[in-house]
Amino acid sequence: MSKVSIKIVIAGRNYPLTINEGEEEKIRKAVEDINTNVQKLQESYAVKDMQDLLAMTSLQLATRANATPSDGKERVVKSDVLEALTLLSQTVEGE
Repeated sequence: MSKVSIKIVIAGRNYPLTINEGEEEKIRKAVEDINTNVQKLQESYAVKDMQDLLAMTSLQLATRANATPSDGKERVVKSDVLEALTLLSQTVEGE
């Protein structure tokens, strides 16, 4: 399978990714879910630190993924969450 390069924005920061061809829609949906959740947290709580908002978003998405029955679709969602968490942790460590 060939690779493609895309650019995504999570919580206002740009991230270049190299992904397998055909995964772009899945990745963009995960990015949308993350950004929507971060925005909801910002509006609901007095938390201003983006790292805290990302951590809480990660926790919420992982909790939702683990709370649902484990069929094929949910395993994909769990892997998306883990992939996003890995990307975010690598980015935060690299700062």
